[in-house]
Amino acid sequence: GSGLTAAVLLAPMAHGQASPAAPVRYDMDVGTATGAGMGAGAINPLAMLTGRGGNEPRKELYLRLGSPTAPANGARPQADHFMPSVARLGASVPLVTPERQPREEGDGIPGQRDGERPRGRILIFWGCGAHAPAGQPVVIDLSRLAAGQMPTGLFSTSVPRDRSVTFGNSRTYGDWPNSRGRTQLSPQSSLVGAHRIAGNYSPEIAFSLTQDFMPALTATGTAQPDQSTQLSWNSVAGATGYYAWTMGMKPDASGNSGDMVWWSSSATQQFGGGLWDWLSPGTVSTLIRQRVVMAPTQTSCLVPAEVKQAAPDFMFGNLYAYGPEANFAFPPRPANARTPWSPIWTARVRYRANTSWMIGMPGMGGD
Repeated sequence: GSGLTAAVLLAPMAHGQASPAAPVRYDMDVGTATGAGMGAGAINPLAMLTGRGGNEPRKELYLRLGSPTAPANGARPQADHFMPSVARLGASVPLVTPERQPREEGDGIPGQRDGERPRGRILIFWGCGAHAPAGQPVVIDLSRLAAGQMPTGLFSTSVPRDRSVTFGNSRTYGDWPNSRGRTQLSPQSSLVGAHRIAGNYSPEIAFSLTQDFMPALTATGTAQPDQSTQLSWNSVAGATGYYAWTMGMKPDASGNSGDMVWWSSSATQQFGGGLWDWLSPGTVSTLIRQRVVMAPTQTSCLVPAEVKQAAPDFMFGNLYAYGPEANFAFPPRPANARTPWSPIWTARVRYRANTSWMIGMPGMGGD
């Protein structure tokens, strides 16, 4: 349903091996990032202040393999993703099984250290427009929370993070990048071609991609006479929709954490969750109708003047262009939805472009 054409190479199970009750699942999240070093849906604003990355596009790839079975005879889990040579990652990359459940990005409050008692306030704005409407900002007083406690209503519950493969929902799990696979994608890397995933806890998975990394997304910010900020960006081929957010800080008189100021382009109060991750075209289409995500024809948005007034020194933010998706399975999904279907494996490839920037600092989009 994504409009992508791709050949599914049939990958039979080893002779005599029964299909598990649940299929083996494989996820590939493919990204093109520009700006101040943000990627992988990361939301730690401190990382943006290091000035890493510049505006050169950075290609991102995140691989996750989940199986309902364990390796035979107590063997250590082992799996590899064999890439086309144009990926420039060598013959394969290792999918390593972590010893303990990895911490999901976005579990904490941005700008707050783990285990530290929260301080200051969060002022939340949303919606494109020159001025914030009545009822904004919503104010969350972090000082009233216990250490490690998350405030209610901070992150979106209506747009959950869509991870079909996680450590927690898999008997055996492997991912990349990891400590063993340090090879990085180059600006010339391409994903077009044949892909094969082989391991001792999964059947062989094979498919071919015709969709490559999305084009780079870049944004500029222009202060308006009414103190609002005009965000503008290039139209990205293949984008299904756009979503922007900014985060600013206003230290207290002692220079400590004071107010954190959040704004998102959604017409309703929607932050984080799946919006800071990869989203399927179907989900994006629904969110556009709900005015949570901007349409793919939109290339600008006004950040209300009140956001800048609340965080006058600087703000930083991110803009996402959600992209297409490719799905594969063996046996392939029957054309007739009523036909019984028990796939041995499924694979999903999602695409996204994002850019991060600094407002109120020199060279927005290039810093």
